[in-house]
Amino acid sequence: MLFGMICCSWILSAVILSQFDYFDSIVSINIEVSLERGFWISAMFFGRCASLWLYLAAFLFQLPLKNPGDSFAYTMIDTDYMFEALAQAALAEAAGEVPVGAVVVKDGQIIGRGYNAPISLHDPSAHAEMQALRAAAQYLGNYRLVGCELFVTLEPCVMCAGAIMHARIRRLVYGASDFKTGVCGSLLDLFAEQRLNHHTEVAGGVLAEACGATLSRFFSLRREQKKINENKHIHQNSAA
Repeated sequence: MLFGMICCSWILSAVILSQFDYFDSIVSINIEVSLERGFWISAMFFGRCASLWLYLAAFLFQLPLKNPGDSFAYTMIDTDYMFEALAQAALAEAAGEVPVGAVVVKDGQIIGRGYNAPISLHDPSAHAEMQALRAAAQYLGNYRLVGCELFVTLEPCVMCAGAIMHARIRRLVYGASDFKTGVCGSLLDLFAEQRLNHHTEVAGGVLAEACGATLSRFFSLRREQKKINENKHIHQNSAA
């Protein structure tokens, strides 16, 4: 019985995760989602069987995902695309970049993907949103991305917000809030500025826990590594 459940979980994991193109992008990603009903789901590519059964239930019954304090409920379709953005964030982390990912969607199809790469590309503008916007513009052959939606794991900064407006993105969906540089309401709200001639619809907090946990884990590991390097340097100096 147990063996059968495990086998079914592996099959279900393959079916579910294949919907988000994980096989093409990452080997392992840990996603934790807080559902409105108050329980946590953690899904890994290589299996946490009970979690996959819970996720399947959420997937089949279309449970609304929502963060405490948010005034809107968003759809499972939004979370599907945010999972794709999280997969891009994992690629950034694997490259040693701050794990932020983004995708551009038009008529239900992903036409642009991008992840944070300013360090590796020696380009201060190479944020995830900018990368995804560039890819989408190349795909359409047009710098105007009319009717497109942008999904990004972290609240955009001033630079990315400006590019989003210039591209005429119809709708922006972000995951975690950024209280240091976010301009969708955290630091300031550029998208609510009535004097601007384009107003993108904004929805925040989609899979915020998963997006925030990805960033927290990255910076925690970076601090630990910095401490290890400092201690190693002290020991080397004392030995000398």
